[in-house]
Amino acid sequence: MMYLAIREMRFAKARYSLIATIMVLVAFLVMFVTGLAQGLAYDNAASVKNMNATHFVMEQDANHRFTRSKIDKNQIEQAGLVVGQENAEPLGVKMTTVMQAGGTEKIDVTILAVNPDGWLVPQTVEGSPMTELTAGHVLVDRKLSDSGVKIGTELVDQASGTKWTVSGFVKNESFSHTPAVFLNKQDWQNLQMSSSRGSNSSEEPYNAIAIKTSNEKVDQLQSVLPHTEVIKKSEAVSAIPGYKEEQGSLMMMIVFLFVISAFVLAVFFYVITIQKTSQFGILKAVGAHTAYLAKSVALQVLVLSIGSLVISILFIQLFKAVIPSSMPFQLGFSTLAITSLSFMAMSLVGSLISVWKIVKIDALDAIGRTAA
Repeated sequence: MMYLAIREMRFAKARYSLIATIMVLVAFLVMFVTGLAQGLAYDNAASVKNMNATHFVMEQDANHRFTRSKIDKNQIEQAGLVVGQENAEPLGVKMTTVMQAGGTEKIDVTILAVNPDGWLVPQTVEGSPMTELTAGHVLVDRKLSDSGVKIGTELVDQASGTKWTVSGFVKNESFSHTPAVFLNKQDWQNLQMSSSRGSNSSEEPYNAIAIKTSNEKVDQLQSVLPHTEVIKKSEAVSAIPGYKEEQGSLMMMIVFLFVISAFVLAVFFYVITIQKTSQFGILKAVGAHTAYLAKSVALQVLVLSIGSLVISILFIQLFKAVIPSSMPFQLGFSTLAITSLSFMAMSLVGSLISVWKIVKIDALDAIGRTAA
C-alpha cells in the first residue's frame, strides 16, 4: 500500500504538486480565518473573559447586556451575603468617547468601574497599580498608546466633560472592540452624576455584580434578588453587541472553506481515478484487493494533507510575526490542533468518492477497455 501510493506520487510529480499547492492555499486560508475569528472574539470581549467571575447578576429585562442593566447598592449587599462579600464585586460598564486634553482626535473607549482592592482589577504592566490611584486617575489599555496616550496624559470624556489622568497601562483589556479605561468607585459616581445632570442620588447604580460561586448557590442567589438574572460568563460574552453575529459569519466562512477543500480534493482524485480505471482493473485482475487500492488512495490524501498542513503552519507562524499588533489574530495550540485534524478529516471524506469508484471497477471490463 505504502509502496504503491508513494511510487505513484513520485512518478506523477507535476500532478500531485498541483494538488498539494491548492491544499496548502486552502489550509492556510482556513487557519487564517480561524485565527482571525479567535482574535476578533477575544478582542470583542477580552475584559469580560479575563475576569475571574463565574457568573454575573444583571437586571431582569437587560437581555444579558451590561449597558442595559442597573444594579443598586442593596442588591450588591444581598449578593455578598449569599456568596460571601469577597466573592461579589460591583461592575460598571459605559461606552463613551474621550479626547486628549487640548487634542482633537476622538477615541471610542469602554469605561469599566471596579473596586480598586477587588479581584476585577487587571494587572498593571506599566505605571501605578489601581490600589495606589487617587480620584481622577485611571488605568487604560495599552492600545491607547497607539493614539499617543502616555502616562500623565489627561483624557476628557466628551459626553460629561469629566477629566482623568492616565496613571498606568494594562494589557489585552477591551470591550466591544474598544480599549478599556478602569475607574475607581469615586470616579464612577462622579461620572454618573455628571451624565445624569445633577442627580441627587448619593449612590449611583452599577451595571452588574461579578460573582465567584458554585452552581449550587446560583438558585439561592436568584431567589434573594428579585427582578434580576444570574447568568454565566459565557452568556454575558455572547450578549456583547455584535459578538454572535461576527462569530456566526466567520464560523460560516470556516465551514464553507472546509467543504470547499473536501470538494476540490474529491474532484481531483475522482478525475485521477477515472484516468487510472484500466490500471486499477489490471491490478485487480492480478490479485490486488479492493481494500488495498482504496487504502492507497486514502494514504495519498493523508500524505498530501499532512504535508500541506505543515507548510501552512510555517506560513501562519511567519504571518503572525509580521502582522501589526493592532490586528486581532489568535491561533493557540489547541485551536491549531483541532483545525488541522478537521482539515485532514474533511480531506479523507472528500476522497471517499474515489474509493467508491475503485470499489465499482470491474477487472474484466477494465481489461476489455484496455484491449479495445
